[in-house]
Amino acid sequence: VQLQASGGGLVQAGGSLTLSCAASRRTASNNAVAWFRQAPGKEREFVAGISWNGGNKLYGDPVKGRSTISRDRVNNNVTLKMNSLKPEDTAVYYCAVGRSSIATSGDKGYAYWGQGTLVTVSS
Repeated sequence: VQLQASGGGLVQAGGSLTLSCAASRRTASNNAVAWFRQAPGKEREFVAGISWNGGNKLYGDPVKGRSTISRDRVNNNVTLKMNSLKPEDTAVYYCAVGRSSIATSGDKGYAYWGQGTLVTVSS
């Protein structure tokens, strides 16, 4: 499975961005997909995850209430919309396909990773 993350860029604090993750194979539609992020000098952290059918969604505490994850199984695409962005949201955002159909917050639960897209939030 190959993943292509896109949608990153430079945005002012308080603004919004929508990240997109496109998977190369339909088999990804039967697995959970998640977004993680890694800021310079920090460990990778869970942002949001969605189960195979979109029925279960998880959000990391830093983005809870400000983000929405959704998926289009027909087109093998998962989007993450982030609102009220803060400078501390600045990071490289990665999408990943899970080893199972249920989303979890641990990165070991994900087998395939995209190349990442950079989000920079200016103050």
